[in-house]
Amino acid sequence: MEEKQQNIRYVMVSPVSVQSSGSNDEIDLAELWKAIWSAKWLIIAITSIFVFAAVFYALYLPNIYKSEALLAPVETEQQGGLAGLAGQFGGIASLAGLNLTGGAGDKTDLALEILKSREFFSMFNQKHNILPDLMAAKSWDMTINLVIYDEDLYLIQRDEWVRDVDPPKQIKPSIQESIKIFKDKLNIAVNKDTGIVTVSVEHYSPYVAKQWIEWLIEDINLHMKNRDKHEAEQNIAYLQTQIEKTTVSELKNLLYQLIEEQTKTLMFAEVREEYIFKIIDKAFVPEEKASPKRAIIVVLGFILGAILSVSFVLVRNFKN
Repeated sequence: MEEKQQNIRYVMVSPVSVQSSGSNDEIDLAELWKAIWSAKWLIIAITSIFVFAAVFYALYLPNIYKSEALLAPVETEQQGGLAGLAGQFGGIASLAGLNLTGGAGDKTDLALEILKSREFFSMFNQKHNILPDLMAAKSWDMTINLVIYDEDLYLIQRDEWVRDVDPPKQIKPSIQESIKIFKDKLNIAVNKDTGIVTVSVEHYSPYVAKQWIEWLIEDINLHMKNRDKHEAEQNIAYLQTQIEKTTVSELKNLLYQLIEEQTKTLMFAEVREEYIFKIIDKAFVPEEKASPKRAIIVVLGFILGAILSVSFVLVRNFKN
């Protein structure tokens, strides 16, 4: 009988122990808050250090400006003429070894890929000597509109590169090295619905950014113009030799029409300055910086400082 009473007393005490466990959890949360509150000045001090460091870093970063231009692809009537000939004389042309569909490719896509190519960048740099502004510029003096160069990299007075680099890099930046930096500063976006192309460039100097866009548009139009002129002249010479060889009247008629289309290409190349891209909105000198976002940097510094300081206080409290 005594053993049964002892068992009953044990069952009645058990819920009390559960309640006690729940109260211990509440006490633990209270202790955590107490630990944080007691170390509030330490938390404020650590957070303030991070905020001051973020402010200093944000003010140290130079302004970067972005200029952009809107371009529209120029319609090429010569491509439309070749497409019509392809539908009318495609079978006969294949007998002569001619591919009419290949000439009607999208020249806009080709021009954009050339614009980002290593060969085009090499010609662009050789023509305009952009390497100092690309690889050695560190800031821009707004009062006198002057790009400031890092003298550990480049001496503008002597037009000499003096940077200290390890092989395989060269003292003067190579095309392979500099094009990576150039692609970071250049952005090309195509609106799939309208076909409008937006070209933008970022630089410390807003005037350099604007100038580079103008040069890029001018050079890609000239490059595509010269490319088509050269191809058209070669095609005309080839077609004339084919006319002399063939006796099929329909094929001769096709070849004469092809020569006419290639002659149109030469004419368009001569009269069009905006050969592949037409400017809708010209490049401009931006008045406001694009980056850095200094307010965001300071906010991130505050958040990081607060998280690290609170974590430090809690870890120290648990160890004790």
